[in-house]
Amino acid sequence: MTPETSLDEILGGRLRLRQMRSGHRVGADAVLLAAAAGPPARRIVDVGSGVGAVALALLTRWREARADLVEIDPGLADLARENAATNGLGDRVRILELDALDASARRAAGLANGEADLVVTNPPFFVSSEVRASPDAGRARAHVLAADDAPLQAWIVASLALLAPGGRFAMIHRPEALTAILAAFGKRLGAVAIRPVHPRSDADAIRVLISGIKGSKAPLRLSPACALHDSSGGFTPLSAAIHRGEALL
Repeated sequence: MTPETSLDEILGGRLRLRQMRSGHRVGADAVLLAAAAGPPARRIVDVGSGVGAVALALLTRWREARADLVEIDPGLADLARENAATNGLGDRVRILELDALDASARRAAGLANGEADLVVTNPPFFVSSEVRASPDAGRARAHVLAADDAPLQAWIVASLALLAPGGRFAMIHRPEALTAILAAFGKRLGAVAIRPVHPRSDADAIRVLISGIKGSKAPLRLSPACALHDSSGGFTPLSAAIHRGEALL
């Protein structure tokens, strides 16, 4: 262990993760996304994987699965590689250090379109033209997309390109981004399910979990909301069970 990193446990100790002490750290978003990933899949791609929390959580649950972790930050990619080994998952993981939006880079790394059974992603929530990025480079990269015409749409389109027909897509984002997210899906994704995540049952949603099936014609649906905390500030029973790795969404 170096002074800059810590070794932490999530999911009730089921998963150990080395991560930076400062900057972006694994939290509820990753835990919720892993819990909402759906039925078992054999071929997983985690787009913007960070230190590997979501994909590695799924691999601990699904013994037959393999995963490609796509991460542009070299330091985070190194930590994801170490975390895969620490959890005994190194032989079921590829760490691909590349820009997920660069189709030629994906192809050169052997990450082909149309082959994944499941794509999960927790993209940066903001665009650089809209917010002031953190001075911490790692935190800024995790939270802020570079400004262009439609960075979130490009992220989603690249992610969906990796899915096989009938494959499942799952992501977490801010409710304010729903319009842009659904526009990016276009006709690529059906059976879209939206689950609001609230800090408390009486508060506005702060996150949405969104999933869908590539090529499906089934209609959009709203899933039951998930409240993270009760009125006393503690976890609700469902939220506590999810964070212990004992319940799914």
